[in-house]
Amino acid sequence: MEQVMKVSRLMKHDADARPAGWQEGRLPARPTLQAGTEPLVSIKGLSKQYGPTVKVLKGLDLDMRHDDRLVVIGPSGGGKSTLLRVLMGLETIDGGTVEFNGRPYLSFDEESRRTRMDLSIRKQIGMVFQNYTLFAHLDVLRNLTLAPCKVKGEPRAEAERRATSLLDRFGLSSKTRAYPAQLSGGQKQRVAIARALMLDPRLMLFDEVTSALDPELVAEVETVILELASQGMPMVMVTHDMWFARKVASRIVFCADGVVIESGTPDEMFKHPRHTRTREFLNNVLHVN
Repeated sequence: MEQVMKVSRLMKHDADARPAGWQEGRLPARPTLQAGTEPLVSIKGLSKQYGPTVKVLKGLDLDMRHDDRLVVIGPSGGGKSTLLRVLMGLETIDGGTVEFNGRPYLSFDEESRRTRMDLSIRKQIGMVFQNYTLFAHLDVLRNLTLAPCKVKGEPRAEAERRATSLLDRFGLSSKTRAYPAQLSGGQKQRVAIARALMLDPRLMLFDEVTSALDPELVAEVETVILELASQGMPMVMVTHDMWFARKVASRIVFCADGVVIESGTPDEMFKHPRHTRTREFLNNVLHVN
């Protein structure tokens, strides 16, 4: 009980420590998945290991609604970023299944010992990484239009029209012809988000997208993500920023030791966590004495 009270008090204090430029108002929580409602993503028994001994995901189970904003928290090494990389198709798996909108996406073939992947589904998922991953030799506009033109065969003029609209929406209209080296960290990350959106993803993944930024640049990136969330973009995000997690999430998922320990709404997780491991983590990460 004392630990729960500590976490609750800290979150009240933390709510006052907002980054400069932040807009008021928490996004509405989504209801939990109802029986008979088909999830957007359904993960069953997902396993991933590196070599014979390092097991990162150990039979992880997780369902996600079409309008969910999942924020995955947990200790380092708990499998959070690996989960995102698996969902993006960047990692093979060693067991379990992932379904996307009721269709098989990822599975492990026991006979061939290989991962089966539906590449048409992979194209419907976008991901933004911690380190931007922009092409240094291309200007901002070309960074955004390269994939639609090369992968989808979109006419360049149409791709440039959409890219210009996105850049204007994200406050980057003056950076169309700038190169990544000429941008701040926050601008690079906003360009990376816009580039992912150019492929019209049905699901967005964000892996610690603000952790490499200076504190004064964090708000501009988080505001963009909040805007996407408010428009109903399904997303899965890994972050150590507990204040932002509480602000953007419809559901918080606590992962440790390669499995989901518990999940719930932000209020449930931060004010009344059920599992001792969750309470210990929140007290440690929020620096409660």
